Amino acid sequence: MEKNLRQVTSTVLRVVLYGPESTGKTTLAKALAKHYHTQWVGEYARDYLQKKWDQHQAFCTLEDLTIIVKEQLESENQKAIKANKLLFCDTNVVVTRVWSETHFDGYCDPAIMEYSKKFKYDLYLLTGIDVPWKKDDLRDRPDDRHLMFDNFQRALDDLGEQYIVLEGDQITRLKKAIASIDPLLKKV
Repeated sequence: MEKNLRQVTSTVLRVVLYGPESTGKTTLAKALAKHYHTQWVGEYARDYLQKKWDQHQAFCTLEDLTIIVKEQLESENQKAIKANKLLFCDTNVVVTRVWSETHFDGYCDPAIMEYSKKFKYDLYLLTGIDVPWKKDDLRDRPDDRHLMFDNFQRALDDLGEQYIVLEGDQITRLKKAIASIDPLLKKV
């Protein structure tokens, strides 16, 4: 993996939609970007892995994870330049780290581990598992939702990151997210 990946310097606040699969991250990222009239970064892994599945019925490998981290950061950097005070990220390297650890017997590429510590975000919105799980080609852990949530939360705690847990329906989550983001905007 490239050793010189970096976040573009920007004054925008970076907010990550973060958590297990099928917990409403994309829906919330779009709604928040609309509310704040700004940019959101889609999940590169979803398109990349769906294409891999469609073409070869192949699953994610460790080699894919390094590509995903690089391309996700590139998308994030491009959107950060265009964003209006806030940038909503529908995933980040910490998600890839947790996913690697949970899907490859605790292993995570050392470079991905290092980037998960190096890249900085202003707030994580940890999405709860109190919404129905929806099947698709890529989702694979319907019976491990509590375990996955715990792994995601533990990673944030280990990194000392600021986060809030969002639970409830879409409107409740959106209101709680806005209530957590507005005070951050007043500080910039």
